[in-house]
Amino acid sequence: MNAVVIAVLVMLILSLVRVNVVFALITGALVGGLVGGMGMSETISVFSEGLSGGANIALSYALLGGFAVAISYTGIPNLLVDWVLKVVGKKGDSRKTALSKALIVFSILIMAVFSQNLIPIHIAFIPILIPPLLKVMTELELDRRLIASVITFGLTAPYILLPVGFGLQFHEIIAQNMASSGMDVAMGDIPKAMLIPVGGMFIGLLIAVFVSYRKPRKYSAAKEVISEEKMVYNKKAMVFAFISIIVALFVQLQLESMIFGALAGIAVLYLSGSVKWKEADGLLNEGMKMMAFIGFVMIAASGFAEVMTATGHVETLVEATADAIGGNKAMAALIMLVVGLLVTMGIGSSFATIPIIAAIFVPLCMELGFSPMSTIVIVGTAGALGDAGSPASDSTLGPTAGLNADGQHNHIWDTCVPTFLHYNIPLIIFGWIAALIF
Repeated sequence: MNAVVIAVLVMLILSLVRVNVVFALITGALVGGLVGGMGMSETISVFSEGLSGGANIALSYALLGGFAVAISYTGIPNLLVDWVLKVVGKKGDSRKTALSKALIVFSILIMAVFSQNLIPIHIAFIPILIPPLLKVMTELELDRRLIASVITFGLTAPYILLPVGFGLQFHEIIAQNMASSGMDVAMGDIPKAMLIPVGGMFIGLLIAVFVSYRKPRKYSAAKEVISEEKMVYNKKAMVFAFISIIVALFVQLQLESMIFGALAGIAVLYLSGSVKWKEADGLLNEGMKMMAFIGFVMIAASGFAEVMTATGHVETLVEATADAIGGNKAMAALIMLVVGLLVTMGIGSSFATIPIIAAIFVPLCMELGFSPMSTIVIVGTAGALGDAGSPASDSTLGPTAGLNADGQHNHIWDTCVPTFLHYNIPLIIFGWIAALIF
């Protein structure tokens, strides 16, 4: 039995039966460590050591949550809500309602895409933009599973395809690890190779928008994310809110730190008086609570990944795959993609998965006669698989943190399952086709 497969299955099964994701990750890591022959004390020790790897991102998201609530206090998101409500028009006007839904979906998609390439802030926009829009989504009876699918597409497809922002980092990781494994590839070939797999994701997005989640879904309007008393429309506060967003983005990009970016933005709001000192502590606590879930999951996921690596069964899984393939190229491509899915679902990061699988997959592809383009497809797609759909991925945790601000959106069944079905399955199918075409 392979420890990685067992651990991932335990984590996924527990998550699907609505066991808390943090508990599922800890249990999966413990089971994986024991199956891998590490023993109870060693597994706990390795897991505990690995927790520190997620501390930085957990603190980043907590501060971003505080910054988002402080921004909301200035009234900017409420202006957006009021404008969208005006676009909605009178109740019963189905044409305006449809246009409003399209406007919200398209705007969120564009913002998510920009967050990966044009303005590389990743999920930092979600706690600022999504919670204030929940009131509008509820009024329009917009299925939040659709919004989760749209955000996750925007968080994953752009970096897989486009060599800009986070996409440039992803492509560089692919090229560098393939080169170190014995196959030099041109950076310009990676977008060409990944076009077909991403095309599969786009088809999944269209199915989610026009088929799966097209029907209205009712949510309770009783829970308000931002109370009426806090809807402050102060021009000075809103001007400084815009300035704080720009400052936060600038600092984040300059220092490559979401922590100091969020701190800079919060400082602008404090010093300008846009947020009252006597209310500041409560606002930050409220925002941190909103993002606490994602922080704890990322910390637990870091420990889980450390245990999986320590077992040595990731390499064993890949090597066993190589032994089982034989000379069948079609079967080889499919199995390698499925292995990539299993590894990434557990680790929760496509960027961290590439170095693990490239070391084995590249020599195997060379031995089986796959072209460099086909190898790029296999390595790139196998790494990206699982980023959408993994309970431990920030590409799913981010949407949940925003959409569940009023407690009406389940992480597993409303984010992970929809994104897994609409993106991971098409990625396997179209990645497999692309690997055989090139």
